[in-house]
Amino acid sequence: MQDLTPVLFLVGIALLFWLLLVRPQVRRQRELVHLQSTLEVGDEVILTSGVYGTVRGLEDGVAQVEIADGVAIRVARGAVGQVVREVDSPADHDADGTDETDGTTGTAQTRDGEASEEN
Repeated sequence: MQDLTPVLFLVGIALLFWLLLVRPQVRRQRELVHLQSTLEVGDEVILTSGVYGTVRGLEDGVAQVEIADGVAIRVARGAVGQVVREVDSPADHDADGTDETDGTTGTAQTRDGEASEEN
């Protein structure tokens, strides 16, 4: 019987690669597709280009996003990167607009759990 150590080492590296890189990426992609398919009119979104806007209309594969008062653009649903929800209340801030706990300005919570800074 030949020495199986190199083969086991390669199998271990492949398994580690799959656990640390491939599996989390597949999970993130699945969550993004779910987020894009569950968009609702009125959701505040961040497009993958970094543009903030509010969903004003939805069709099969297209969303109308208002990016300024009276300015709406049509984008593919796949262009929506995050949906933003406010998590701070005005009572959480000092008179100067900074957070009492960490001194930062208000943050927004995305549906996928990441906090994004609003300036």
